[in-house]
Amino acid sequence: MSEQQLKDQFIKVGNIKTRYRALGDGKSTAILIHGFGGYIENWEENIAALALGRRVYALDLAGFGRSDKPQVRFSIPYFAEFIKEFMIVQDVDKAALIGESMGGGIVLQFALQYPHQVDKMVLEGSAGLGKEVSIYLRIASLPILGELFTRPSRKGSAQATRGLFYNQDLITDQMIEEFYEISALAGAQRCKLSALRSLVNIWGVKSDVYRPILDRLEEIRVPTLIIWGAQDRLLPVAHAHLAAKRLPNARLHIFDPCGHVPIIECAQEFNALVIGFFSNG
Repeated sequence: MSEQQLKDQFIKVGNIKTRYRALGDGKSTAILIHGFGGYIENWEENIAALALGRRVYALDLAGFGRSDKPQVRFSIPYFAEFIKEFMIVQDVDKAALIGESMGGGIVLQFALQYPHQVDKMVLEGSAGLGKEVSIYLRIASLPILGELFTRPSRKGSAQATRGLFYNQDLITDQMIEEFYEISALAGAQRCKLSALRSLVNIWGVKSDVYRPILDRLEEIRVPTLIIWGAQDRLLPVAHAHLAAKRLPNARLHIFDPCGHVPIIECAQEFNALVIGFFSNG
């Protein structure tokens, strides 16, 4: 595995210039899908480990990271189609999909629409499983307050990052600076608010967002690994237990103590769990 493979690459997905990184070789493929406000760098502790024996892609969704910022209505179905198009341009017929937070909701939607193109699913702190969501995101969905809450600043980036972690000692200045730089890119705040307001209102996750997924969980029969942090302050761990009961072929692992981002906070354990799941099904 060379450093060249880990450098940013860009490809057109439809008319969206899309940033991605790819690593590893093998017959199987995995695609890493970040959450709301996320970007490729969120997976830096995971890509190399998961790429042993398989091809791994991490990408910035349309409107996020360093991908283009189109004037569209972002939604879970929109992003599922975006992943479908990404797979087409990368000539990937079938893949394991790993979704974090909003990315988990995208994976679930994709599995409902294109079940034969999903090898396995990993859902980490997944959206799409219920109404409950943090008060911060609910308030940020409101007019005016949302513009204030999401205005790029280093102080705001630090506050948002702290909300993701249980172990605050893991938060670095580099992490906060990276968050700030990405959030300050032209069009980033507009896209973030567009996505948030399509997903959430003051009462929580909109019913027309999570109901089409939650009501059909029993239809998703691909092997699924559900991973959650017991101290997740964005999406409650009760959603993990609900998904584990409703998905026919699921296993559940709760990290305790851990916040919303086990991919970073419990990276080595997360990687080992996923590698074992990929190997043994």
